[in-house]
Amino acid sequence: MQGGRQKSEGGARDFKIVIAGGGTGGHLFPGIAVARELETRFENSGILFVVGRKRIESEILSRYGYGAASIDVEGIKGRGWRKGLKVFIKLPKSVFQSASLIKDFSPALILGMGGYSAGPVCLAARFLGLPTAIHEQNSYPGLTNRLLARIVDRVFISFERSREGFKTSSLFFTGNPVRKELFPDGGKEAEDRNRFTILVVGGSQGARAINRAFAKSLTYLNKTGKYPEVIHQTGKIDHERVLEDYRGKSLKGEVVPFIEDMAAAYNRADLVVSRAGATTVFELAAVGKPSVLIPYPHAANNHQEINALSLVRAGGAEMIREKDLTGEGMARVLTKYMDDRQALNKMGENAQKIARPDAAKEIVDQLLEMVKT
Repeated sequence: MQGGRQKSEGGARDFKIVIAGGGTGGHLFPGIAVARELETRFENSGILFVVGRKRIESEILSRYGYGAASIDVEGIKGRGWRKGLKVFIKLPKSVFQSASLIKDFSPALILGMGGYSAGPVCLAARFLGLPTAIHEQNSYPGLTNRLLARIVDRVFISFERSREGFKTSSLFFTGNPVRKELFPDGGKEAEDRNRFTILVVGGSQGARAINRAFAKSLTYLNKTGKYPEVIHQTGKIDHERVLEDYRGKSLKGEVVPFIEDMAAAYNRADLVVSRAGATTVFELAAVGKPSVLIPYPHAANNHQEINALSLVRAGGAEMIREKDLTGEGMARVLTKYMDDRQALNKMGENAQKIARPDAAKEIVDQLLEMVKT
């Protein structure tokens, strides 16, 4: 991959970067936003993503035109001590793989985006004497980033509350980068429509609890004479089962395993039902969409609930804890906003108050400052 060129008074110079992390779209999409921002500043910029071996990682990057290098690495947290020990024993191999990739690519710096694959890459970069930075998407930092914060040069955070989880002074509050194509001023105008549209997303891999509860809520809505349009991203694993659920209950909706054009989906939606990953929270804020958030209850340190509360306290979302999630209860919440367009619009306006539209720009500014000579 060729390095990019930046035009400046001092002439052109090459620039390459390795962006490491992944596991889910929540870790990759902010990295893609940073990559896109770099591409606006450098011609033919050299960007290499380093991820684990999950298929979804390479699929997401391929959709955006990026190649990916993989290393042999797995997460430790929640695996039990036996499996954790096996993962730890493999760590030197993954660091060696990372060092080899870095030497071959010759980047100016390394950016870790969270997720276990960022660990060996940033560690190898440290050994090689390269500038390193990490970005933490969630309100409470993950294990990998908490460990890496002690050795990297800068730590970028999405939420002010994240400061409590780091023991370093090199913290910079930037927000979470959002893909430019999602912003309203970069997309189509909202479509004229008569029917209320609900977008259901459990994250890039879906969420079975949300899928089940929403299908039940849709049954309740239909019984009361409400027939909203539905765009339902199920995740690949649960797709066939959700389709059967819809068919068995004679429900109507666009039921797909993965939504490639999220800008169009957000544009069509009046209300979003979703998990509360940091990437989703900041996307909802960026596009000003009201939402009903159901945090994943097993997220490390309950960070999804903390993420959700940032929108809830701003008046930009309602939250239902999974332990309280029922089809009938969700139907009541959906009905409330289907019947009160004014409250719905106000919630969307409030969501935008926590948006950080310049997050990618701020991070790239910091990264370029790190490599100034």
